[in-house]
Amino acid sequence: MSSSAELRGEQTPAPTPRVCPVRHQPRPQAFPDHPEAQTTSAHTVLGQPSRRVVLKGTGALAAALATLELTGRAARVPIREPLPGAVNAASSLPDIQFDIGNYIAPAQTISGVLVRFGPVHTTFLTARLLRTPTKADQAILANALSTIEANYPFAAGGVFPFIAYGISYFNRLPGGINGSLVSGAMPRLAANHSRYVLEEAVPSPTDVSALNPGITKVRFNVPVQIESNDILITLRGDDYSYVADVVSWLGGSNTLAGRPIASPRFSGLLAFTSSRAMFQQMGLPRYVAATNDLPFAPFIHPHSPMWMGFADQQVDGSGPAAITTFAGNASARLTTAVAGDYFDNGAIQHLSHDILDLVQFFDLDDSGTPGSDGTFTERVQYMFRSTPPPSLGNADQFTNGGGPSFLDNAFKGTGDALTSAQGIGTPGNEHRMGHLSTLQRSSRAADGTPIHVRMDGPGFDAMDVPDGSNQPKLQFTVFVPSADFFATMRSHQASLDLAAQYNVATTDNGLERFITATRRQNFLVPPRRHRAFPLVELT
Repeated sequence: MSSSAELRGEQTPAPTPRVCPVRHQPRPQAFPDHPEAQTTSAHTVLGQPSRRVVLKGTGALAAALATLELTGRAARVPIREPLPGAVNAASSLPDIQFDIGNYIAPAQTISGVLVRFGPVHTTFLTARLLRTPTKADQAILANALSTIEANYPFAAGGVFPFIAYGISYFNRLPGGINGSLVSGAMPRLAANHSRYVLEEAVPSPTDVSALNPGITKVRFNVPVQIESNDILITLRGDDYSYVADVVSWLGGSNTLAGRPIASPRFSGLLAFTSSRAMFQQMGLPRYVAATNDLPFAPFIHPHSPMWMGFADQQVDGSGPAAITTFAGNASARLTTAVAGDYFDNGAIQHLSHDILDLVQFFDLDDSGTPGSDGTFTERVQYMFRSTPPPSLGNADQFTNGGGPSFLDNAFKGTGDALTSAQGIGTPGNEHRMGHLSTLQRSSRAADGTPIHVRMDGPGFDAMDVPDGSNQPKLQFTVFVPSADFFATMRSHQASLDLAAQYNVATTDNGLERFITATRRQNFLVPPRRHRAFPLVELT
């Protein structure tokens, strides 16, 4: 899982104007450049959207727009180098909707670790349908998605739009999810042909839920909700005002990229139910923590792109997009789908909303002083592993993270968590498990390739927080070949079976106690060619 050097209470350095390569005008820079080289070519988008217009929002869309405003004015718009052979013609865009590798910067090495940064800003919009979509609605949605891509390049310097569908959507189609229309197209598990790739999300073993009696969280004891949205729209881009502009246009602003363009006219078809904004840039979590006077700000690494201080953008931490599709690739094929099937290049997109207890993670007392459980050597074992820890950190184990932010996401085999649970090879032979080692019990193919593409990052808002305050969030989404695959991987992340068998204390089991998942849902993200209300054309 899963950030410049201002300390809590200190004045943020004065912004330095810089030229935005997309808009060709000065943009503020809230903290110094870092060597992250987030580098798509500079595209010119005609008709600059007005920030006074695009950042207005009401209802479900307002939350994301507020977070975009908060973080966007502090974030830098990266200058991205063009990738060889990258083309933005609509006919050449990837059939795997989320396969954006050819439209962002190439990988780079930071502190000896090969990493790759995605777009700075991501917004998730969920919606429910108020009626069954028609073929006319399908054409309107297809035109809306094409209009976004016609006005903003399919690039990190523009906007990446993805769209996915929940079980409730497929139940609206003739016969429902088990009718001949859907069941004839829906891939099934290769290991069990009676099960679809799309199943409803379930509470993880450490979620607060009636299904998990005895599971509680110290500060955010919020029961998880299994959502039932029909639609999930994901929007990604480096410039927050572009993402906000598209959000507002979908919400009815009737302007896009500074031009009068009618918003989609769905005639009472859908209602947005939530909006969630994610940001990901080196130094940005630390900046947000410092400017909001959060007590753990001095202990977040000043270059980290994540709240917990450890980067998770390692190249070897995610697989190629193809391995996560229903058709799979040479490394792994987990479903009955084959090339040419209706949903061949589709995948499952799991979306969860997580509140992070960083006061507990840094082991802060009421005065903001960290304790022994908040040392770098403890935190790095919770995040990675104990066999052995990937780093022992600095002499000062607390200030500025207490150690490096960028560390290898090494794969040490599916039995690494078992070994550490037994206390073999751990410091002091303690029985403990790290987050990444438990995930790797089932997250990779036989050749070691990850069977998932993670797209998670920090958030900062009040959604589901009991007292209504803004809190650090993990906005988490992942692309996998089946809902069953994710449920197994998430169960292994908790590894309560190993904890019980080998007496691993709750305080030595990864990140579970620091994370409260308040919402979960699985969606099917279809191939691009069928992204607008899939299967409706066959009704």
